[in-house]
Amino acid sequence: MKFDGARFSGDVTFEQIEFSGVCSFGTAVFDGSAYFRDTHFGQDLRFGNTEVTDELWFEFTAIDADAWFYGARIGGVLRFCVDRVGGSAMFKGVTTGEAHFTGVRFLGVARFDGFTVNGRAYFDGAFFEDGADFEKAVIAGPVCFDGAHFHRSRACFDGAELGEEVLFSEAHFQTGATFTGAKVGGDMSFCQARLEGDMSFRRAVFRSTAVIGPLVCPGLVDLSDALFESAVTLEVAAGDLRCRRTRWASTAALRLRHADVDISDAVLEFPVTVAGRSSPFVSPVDEQIDEPGLTDARVRVMSVSGVDAAHLVLADIDLTDCRFVETVHLDQLRLEGRCVLPLPPEGMSWRGWFPVRWTRRRTLAEEHHWRATRYGTVGWTPAPEGVETHEPAVLAPVYRQLRKALEDGRNEPGAADFYYGEMEMRRHDLEAPRGERMILGLYWAVSGYGLRAVRALAWLGLAMTATVLAMMLWGLPQDDPDLVSKGRIDGRSVTLTTKKPGPANPEGPYRRRLSTARFEKSMRVVANSVIFRASGQDLTVAGTYVEMTARLVEPALLGLAALAVRSRVKR
Repeated sequence: MKFDGARFSGDVTFEQIEFSGVCSFGTAVFDGSAYFRDTHFGQDLRFGNTEVTDELWFEFTAIDADAWFYGARIGGVLRFCVDRVGGSAMFKGVTTGEAHFTGVRFLGVARFDGFTVNGRAYFDGAFFEDGADFEKAVIAGPVCFDGAHFHRSRACFDGAELGEEVLFSEAHFQTGATFTGAKVGGDMSFCQARLEGDMSFRRAVFRSTAVIGPLVCPGLVDLSDALFESAVTLEVAAGDLRCRRTRWASTAALRLRHADVDISDAVLEFPVTVAGRSSPFVSPVDEQIDEPGLTDARVRVMSVSGVDAAHLVLADIDLTDCRFVETVHLDQLRLEGRCVLPLPPEGMSWRGWFPVRWTRRRTLAEEHHWRATRYGTVGWTPAPEGVETHEPAVLAPVYRQLRKALEDGRNEPGAADFYYGEMEMRRHDLEAPRGERMILGLYWAVSGYGLRAVRALAWLGLAMTATVLAMMLWGLPQDDPDLVSKGRIDGRSVTLTTKKPGPANPEGPYRRRLSTARFEKSMRVVANSVIFRASGQDLTVAGTYVEMTARLVEPALLGLAALAVRSRVKR
């Protein structure tokens, strides 16, 4: 039945009518309201370019084929609460004051691109069997998709303008959703929503959004190139969270679970906190939100390259694979809570014929990448495909800035590992002068850059042992020389001169020189040399030089050991 071009004055009601053929109201004009109740359309329903001055209602209605409302203009409420639309639904270019699609089953493709609603829109409980397209839709008021089901194809909101809050509570996205280039004016709630695919917000603009989430997505949540114009809190549990080139024009708090986070080249104009959350999110009624498909409890930041870290705070984050090279103002980065960094390989390994044991310390992922190219991938993590491996000359400043960041936060013991890493990179920097690298190598071998007390004490023990043996073998004289007095008598005057003979070098086999008495004397000499004191013991020429050397070396080793202890306990 065709009503194309018809004009209806006043309110019109179609009730308990069955249209077996195509029903068309194309270009028709309703000066009042139009009501369709308990109506069945056996084939297509067409309202293309129809104009309704007031309300257009469909209740207790079924459409077996397509529903076409292309370009329709409704001045009041569009209430499309039909049981089902058996074919495709076309609401492209429709304009209405308010829209209600509660509980509708769209068994074909539902197209709402260019759909304009001047007030609220309700799609709660709607079922989209073959995809929903809201591209460039404009909804001025709140929009509700609570309990909606998006089957097969993903839901598309690309370029849509959503003026106020957007609700997806308990919605089901079987293949994900895209909000590329969308403009959102209010909060977005995904409480108890079930997502089985990815969620994309690329180039989206969040104008007055205060809260997004809790959003649980086992796949990727992509916020790359998005703009947040106001303060916002993101609550996301996801497999991956991508925030590349995202711009934060106000403060933001990212409360995350499970996610691998990439914030490369993001622009932070105000403080932004990325924090790992230990407990699951809860609903407004304090019910714990399930996280299907998410098993790894860690929140891992993968890269902060290109970020101005002056406004970045990382709290309770796994930084095992994080890339820091090319980060700006890294010395102002704040690390709060328990931030995990990669460690060197454990246990003993072999480099050719020589055993090697790596010092336990916190490192950077970039050092792992470099060492994997030099020492192999046993214990060292190679760079992922497409990631550049940086040389020590590049990594030394990164360690230096991170060390300063922790020192400025009064965490000097925690900064010690970054100092160790900085010195390691300087020692391996082939662009540095050879003399400098030799000095750093000696500093490393003797005391671990002043950070390894055991190493310094071990060298001190060896030095003292060597000094004691040298004193026993060559430093102590054969016998303690006695004073000798000589004089002359001239009349009544007697003049006496007392001289002390020079110490005699020990003689005889070395076995006889290693006696208990000589050991005791040697220990006195060595103990005094450690604290810069002269022993007062008569020594041979060789012993004098040994003592001078000991008084130079051994106090330095003792000082390095004290320095290492101090670096670990300083507040």
